[in-house]
Amino acid sequence: MSQLYVAVLAIIVAVLLAVALYRATRVKTKADYLVAGRSLPAAVLVLTLLTSWIGAGSLFAGAENAYKNGFAALWQPAGGWLGLLLIYFIAPRARKFAQFTLPDLLEARYNQTARVLGTLAILFAYVGITSYQFKGGGDVLHLIFPDTVSSQLGTYIIALFVIVTTALAGMSSVAYMDVAIGSLVTCICIISAPSLLHQAGGWSALHSSLPPQYFEIFGNYRLSPHGVLQSPAMGLVRALEFLVPTMLLMLGNQVMYQKFFSAKSERDARNSVIGWIIGTVVLETLIVAIAVFGRALYPTGEVAQHPREIIPYTARHGLPAILGAVLLGAVFAKVISTASNYLFSPATNLVNDVFVRYLAPNASNKRVLIVSRLAVVLLGCWALYQAIYAESILQKMLWAYTIYSAALTPVVLAAFYSKRVTAWGAVAAIASGTVVTLAWDLPGVKSLFPHIISDRDAIFPALFVAIAALIIVSLFTPAPSEAQLAQVAE
Repeated sequence: MSQLYVAVLAIIVAVLLAVALYRATRVKTKADYLVAGRSLPAAVLVLTLLTSWIGAGSLFAGAENAYKNGFAALWQPAGGWLGLLLIYFIAPRARKFAQFTLPDLLEARYNQTARVLGTLAILFAYVGITSYQFKGGGDVLHLIFPDTVSSQLGTYIIALFVIVTTALAGMSSVAYMDVAIGSLVTCICIISAPSLLHQAGGWSALHSSLPPQYFEIFGNYRLSPHGVLQSPAMGLVRALEFLVPTMLLMLGNQVMYQKFFSAKSERDARNSVIGWIIGTVVLETLIVAIAVFGRALYPTGEVAQHPREIIPYTARHGLPAILGAVLLGAVFAKVISTASNYLFSPATNLVNDVFVRYLAPNASNKRVLIVSRLAVVLLGCWALYQAIYAESILQKMLWAYTIYSAALTPVVLAAFYSKRVTAWGAVAAIASGTVVTLAWDLPGVKSLFPHIISDRDAIFPALFVAIAALIIVSLFTPAPSEAQLAQVAE
């Protein structure tokens, strides 16, 4: 059986390398590398958007959530679904703006300080997201080769592969690898979920083998850390701590905006969102279902100690050999894709928003490409360092989502939909949202408010502080000029 898994992984790796090498031959300019020459049609956009959004956050953190809480784990992806409904109206505006990065938008609508602070927030958040992709990929390799590859060695292998393939061709490589990966993952999840439900004995057996709260709207969210049942209101608060960061990350997601900047036209950008909505609802529901079915099949043992591994573990032990090998290979490919997207995105920030903007504004295309690839390598090493020392993928995901959601999403939405928010209001929001999120888990801060901070995510206090700063500072500073507003007008 191990030979089957090796064969499947070898085919996937070969295809991804072939795509990266081929697309590398097509990269000649800065626009080719950073936004694929603004040439992506709607069909490619759908699959690259879907594949970049659903990675280790869904396959490991979301699956861990489902293993512990049942179908209430759908609160997490539901935040993305709500965000997508709003994105349908944002996509054409984003493509019309048509720059390279989100800080381009922040400077055009606000000022240079907003650009710099936005770049810092993106670096913290996206390198964090990349790190748990590396860690999830290491877990997959360990499950496939338990006697030869440890989780840590697997993490190093995944990091090396992602850094090399991402550095080769940039957005062009990432987008076209996503087409193959998105198609594979969607098909195999649609096939695997019914098979696992049958293995679990159908819906009646599933209800008998799982706790009743696994089928309730708030699941185990109503349980305190000590196992005490709390009021539905507390369950709602915990559910919203999963939904809100996911929704706000989706709304302000630079990876998404870069894909829209890469679209052929405003029409392609908007049409891609329709397919993205359908694909995300279907695929994330299937991922949660597979994790819940896996919890019924494997309630104890090794996977109970590491519930983030439930989907690859179920693929390895709960499915027919060929189906399990393909699902495990699909999880592997998905992690590669998402890691590539979230590694490439902050690298473009370093190049476009720091190197080209401040250090070498007249740099040649060749020099920009060299620096871009170096940025990918440096940020990949930083992400690898974080992956080695991060224990919980779920907690790392929530931290990364929160810092981005609180610091950036409010000012991005205000850029498109508010004529009164000022440059210094945006600066205050980015700075305060970032500081609250970074400070929330510091030991000294925890000791001051042990009963509040120990059990809660930072999203609501960070978001409240950021929005309050956005509004208050904007009220006491001069309104933006017509030239600034014209940058993002319809």
